[in-house]
Amino acid sequence: MDGALNKEEAAVLENLADKILGFDPTSISEKALHTTKAGITDTIGVTLAGLPEACTQILLRTPGVADAPGPCLILGTNQRTSALDATLVNGTASHALDFDDFSDVLGGHQSVPLVPVLFALGEEHGLSGSDIIKAYVVGFEVEHRFARAMHPHHYDKGWHPTATLGIFGTVAAAAHALKLDRSQIVIALAIAASMASGIKANFGTMTKPLHVGHSGRAGLMSVLLAARGFEANPSAMEHHQGFFNVFNGIGNFDPRPLTEAWTSDLTIELPTIGIKQFPCCGSTHQAIAAMLKLVNEHDLKAGDVKAIEINTHPRRLRHTNTPYPASVLQAKFSVQYAVARALLDGAVRLKDFEDNAYSHSDIQKILDITTVKPFGDNGAPTGEIWDAEVTITLKNDEKLMSRVNNMVGRSGENAMSASELYDKFSDCAGRVLPHNQCDQAFEQLSNLDTIPRIADLTGNLSS
Repeated sequence: MDGALNKEEAAVLENLADKILGFDPTSISEKALHTTKAGITDTIGVTLAGLPEACTQILLRTPGVADAPGPCLILGTNQRTSALDATLVNGTASHALDFDDFSDVLGGHQSVPLVPVLFALGEEHGLSGSDIIKAYVVGFEVEHRFARAMHPHHYDKGWHPTATLGIFGTVAAAAHALKLDRSQIVIALAIAASMASGIKANFGTMTKPLHVGHSGRAGLMSVLLAARGFEANPSAMEHHQGFFNVFNGIGNFDPRPLTEAWTSDLTIELPTIGIKQFPCCGSTHQAIAAMLKLVNEHDLKAGDVKAIEINTHPRRLRHTNTPYPASVLQAKFSVQYAVARALLDGAVRLKDFEDNAYSHSDIQKILDITTVKPFGDNGAPTGEIWDAEVTITLKNDEKLMSRVNNMVGRSGENAMSASELYDKFSDCAGRVLPHNQCDQAFEQLSNLDTIPRIADLTGNLSS
C-alpha cells in the first residue's frame, strides 16, 4: 500500500464495528466450536499453572493490584476483585509459562487476550458458556484480521502481536459480551489504539506475560470507558499519525482485512491454530519434535552424541537463539535448551522450566556441543517458517537427521486428542488445585456451551 486509503478503507473502525455487530452465531461450525472449547480449556489450564510464577505473585503483592473487592476470581485462589484487576492478574498468569496456544496468522497467542477478560465479565454479568463462546469467536476473528492487515512488517519490526494486536480482539470480545452499540464499539477500538503496547525486547523476562495482563486490562478499560461516553478519534487507525502509520509506517499495512465482509469460513477454522504440547516458546517446538523423533527412532542417549546442529527459519531464531539461558524465562526462549532437554529426557515438561533446571551440568554439556544455523546460511538446508531440521553426529561420526515441516504447535490434522488435552490440563491445573477439582473443571470446560452461568464453573477453579 502507498498509504492512500479509499473512502471505504478510511472508515476502518466504523466498518469493523458493523462486522462485530452483524456477527451471526450460526456461522460457528462444529469444527469452530470444538476449536473454541479446546482453546478456552487450554487457556484456563495454563492460567492456573501460571499462578505460582514469580511474575504473577509479584503482581499480586503490588499495592493497589486486586486490593478492591469484586465478583471476579483470581483463578486458583479464593480471592475476588474487580473485572479490571482480575483480567490483569489472570492475563499475566495465562502467559507466565508461555504454554498457551498460538497462531501462525496472528504471530502470537490468540486465546490469552480473550479468555481472562471474558471469564471476568462472565462472573460479573452472569454470562453463560454460550455467551463466552460467541464473544471469543468474535474477538478471535478481529485480532486475526488486524494481523492480516499489519503483518509481516509489524511482527518483524519487533512488536509483540499478542498484546499490540490482541488488544483489539479483547475489545471486540468484551464489546460483544456487553452488547455495546456501534458508536461505543468504534470509540472503544479507538481508545485501544492508544493503549496498545508490547515490544519483543522484553521476551524472556517477566514483562512478556505482563504485556498480556496489561493489554487485557487496557482493552477492557477501553470498553468500559466507551460504554460510559468517553471520547476518542474514530479515525485513530487511518489518521496520518494513527495506529497504522505509527506502528508500521506508511505503506506497510493493508486495511482491507478490517473492512471486508466476514465469510462463513471463519479464521478459527484455519489449520494453523496450534495448542502447545511443550511449555516453551512455540518457535522451538518444531526442533523439539525433530529431536524427539531421533530419540524415539534410534533409542538415543545423550552420551552417544558428539555434536548437534539445529536449523530453523530466521524468523524463529530472532527470539529463540539463546545458547546458554541464564534464567527460567530465557530457557523458554532457547531452542538449544529445549532440544537438549528433549535429548536428555525424551520429553519436555513443566518441571524443565522450574528452579535452575536449565543450569544442570548434564544440560550444559549438551549445550556446549550444540550449534544453530538459520535456513540457507553457510551451507545450512532451506526451509519454510514453521520447519526445523536437527542433525546429530554420533561419537562414531555417523550422522542422523530429522526433519519436521509446517508444525504450528498441535494443529490441523495433528491436533491434540481429548486425552492429550486432559493430560496437559491436569498437569497444569494440578499445580494449584486438587485432582478431583481438575477433573470436574475439565469436564465443565469441555461442555462449556451447556453451562448456564460461568459462575457455575469457576467454583471448581478456586482454592
